Amino acid sequence: MPLGRELPQLLRQRLFYKGRKFNFEVNRLRLPNKAEGEWECIRHPGGALAVPVTPEGKLILLRQYRFAIQGRIIEFPAGTLELNEDPLETVQREIQEETGYRANKWDKLGEFFLAPGYSDEILYAFLARDLEKLETPPAKEDDEDIEILYYTPEELEKAFLDGEPVDAKTISSFLLARPFLT
Repeated sequence: MPLGRELPQLLRQRLFYKGRKFNFEVNRLRLPNKAEGEWECIRHPGGALAVPVTPEGKLILLRQYRFAIQGRIIEFPAGTLELNEDPLETVQREIQEETGYRANKWDKLGEFFLAPGYSDEILYAFLARDLEKLETPPAKEDDEDIEILYYTPEELEKAFLDGEPVDAKTISSFLLARPFLT
């Protein structure tokens, strides 16, 4: 099992909701330590994220409106995995849709859980280099309200240390990419 999983025993499923991007369930479980209780969980297919670096060493980020926080947040391009899709395929599609660039060199940075207290979502992070601007970028999704930003690594680090709204997956992926950034 990936990332050290130990399955609990399902005693009873009380609620199940199938959503567009993820599912929500409430289950009565027996944990590996034998504790029993009712827990809520978001079941997510996973996501993939790109840390795009221009030939000049700038990072491409997005300022994107997110309805859940009722505001805009700075983040790297990312997307949800489609059914049976490889994370690299996901991120290659998303970087083109969200930034209008294609990367010719990809390096896997790692993978991590985003919010393991209530979700099983795993994020796969990649470094995207040797970028080229697309002549005709793919159309954005209807709900995407995106502004493209260019930061040096030092500017991005200052932004999140100064409390600008930067999401956790961006900060985590930046830290994984930092050794590769000049």
